[in-house]
Amino acid sequence: MNIETSIGIQIRTLSNLIRRRVNSATEEHRIDRITGMQFWIIGYLYENIEKDIFQKDIENRFEIRRSTATKILQLMEKNGLIERQSVPFDARLKKIILTQMSIKITEGFQQKAMEIENQLTKGLTKEEIESFMAIINKMKKNIE
Repeated sequence: MNIETSIGIQIRTLSNLIRRRVNSATEEHRIDRITGMQFWIIGYLYENIEKDIFQKDIENRFEIRRSTATKILQLMEKNGLIERQSVPFDARLKKIILTQMSIKITEGFQQKAMEIENQLTKGLTKEEIESFMAIINKMKKNIE
């Protein structure tokens, strides 16, 4: 296998670069105790603030295992980033909501997130981005 042409290695490398950039940006904004994954989860919850979001939704959206989601969400709850609230229609379920602290973090960090996204897509046409998304979605289906 050639490292230069290995899709898996190239995706992993890009993922590492993105994670470093997001972590660096959170440090620049003095957002302590938040990892890149926690930041993405906060963003997802913020985008869906009017909906009931449960752990299973987080697992599906980020394609992570239940045990991984549990650990991340427990730490986020411990650090005051999220709360879990019971829902009236099922005592077993708890919806995940953002704390005021997380909402403030997200509102203050949205510009930085857009900068990172723009940096990633710099020089790419709309068609190239659509093509990339189609390819990456096919790859994800292939590997599931």
